[in-house]
Amino acid sequence: MSFNSKIMGKRVFKFGGASVKDAQSIANVAHVLKTEGHKDVCMVVSAMGKTTNAMEVVVADYFKAKTDNKDVVEAVNQSIAPVVDFHRAIIDELFGDRADQVRADIERMFDEILGFITWNKSLNKSFIYDQIVGYGELLSTRILSAYLAEVGIDNTWYDVRTLIKTDDSYRDATVNWEATAEKISSLKEAKQLIVTQGFLGSDTNNFTTTLGREGSDYTAAILAYALEASSVSIWKDVPGVLNADPRYFTDTQLLHQISYREAIELAFYGASVIHPKTLQPLQRRAIPLHVRSFVDLSAKGTTVTGGAALLPQVPCFIVKKNQVLLELATQDFSFMVEQHFGKLFNLFAKYRLKVDLIQNSAISFKVCLDNRFEGIDGLLPELEAEFKVNCHKGVSLYTIRHFDEKSLSVIPKGERILVEQRTDQTLQVVTYSEQKS
Repeated sequence: MSFNSKIMGKRVFKFGGASVKDAQSIANVAHVLKTEGHKDVCMVVSAMGKTTNAMEVVVADYFKAKTDNKDVVEAVNQSIAPVVDFHRAIIDELFGDRADQVRADIERMFDEILGFITWNKSLNKSFIYDQIVGYGELLSTRILSAYLAEVGIDNTWYDVRTLIKTDDSYRDATVNWEATAEKISSLKEAKQLIVTQGFLGSDTNNFTTTLGREGSDYTAAILAYALEASSVSIWKDVPGVLNADPRYFTDTQLLHQISYREAIELAFYGASVIHPKTLQPLQRRAIPLHVRSFVDLSAKGTTVTGGAALLPQVPCFIVKKNQVLLELATQDFSFMVEQHFGKLFNLFAKYRLKVDLIQNSAISFKVCLDNRFEGIDGLLPELEAEFKVNCHKGVSLYTIRHFDEKSLSVIPKGERILVEQRTDQTLQVVTYSEQKS
């Protein structure tokens, strides 16, 4: 592909939940599009505000009703009512007395959720999660698409589930790149603004799958890769990528540029601004990623591309809370060797536990795990059958890229260091709050 054709390619915009959290925010999205231009733009949109969290409550109430032998439809109706009211209020504020068609579209989607609850016989919790929670993005994009048309921005709404094909690993699906590229190719010639959903795909049986929490960034990268886009812009309520999460750290700094490799490292270690799977498809096609503020359109934000690792060159701080640290040793006092490691990693995969850090010696093995799929309680009995196990739940993992001598001072007082590990670029520390002891 020539440089000029690259410049003229589609742009992919991604708007997260904070950018569509209420009627005023949706109006601001229209302002961004009018300011930045929307010709040859493919727009990926998340669920509104905290809708995903609210839909997770619906799923939890569904399972609780089944466990308690109660009417699941009644339970779901009660828990979904606040979600219905939230979206209705936004529609009324945006459209006033012209809201009938939009309201009808939204009501149909809520009816589909209740229909699924009625006919579903599956006991697969991850499957049920995806079929229910995935409606958050479908709802937000229907409302947004209608509003954009209302204010003169012509657009076409696409169901991303017809474009992104995956396996059936519900809640963390793997993309079928060949089938997905074929489906997305039909969008290359579209000049009108495309509005579609993040986070979602579908399997070979056309059941909804999800790409993991915060997977909308990944959706943008998938579409950009298949469309051979000229750029991806992630619009956020922060000025760009900071060197630390301001919720946990003070004196944060804006990173003006990050290399693909450095961004992949930061995402792998848990930096929350960019989804871990997002960078590699973009790097493959050298598609620049811009992280910009939808509040201040004059700000340049952060660009992820080739070149210098970081501008400015400063330490970057990442913390992952509520992790699990396992300390393992053999029961017969033998060494920890390759067959032990192979068995352990197979078990971690079985219970969908992500390995964040490992440290081993001849007789012991320490591993810090991300327990987001809550597999640790299933894992422990299998481990205890063969190993001596010491399990610390609720630990924090601090990762500091490009650390300096002052770096450890960011760890709050009262947290005990359980593991420390250094390479030339990265310092990782697992801590446990003494207040929890």
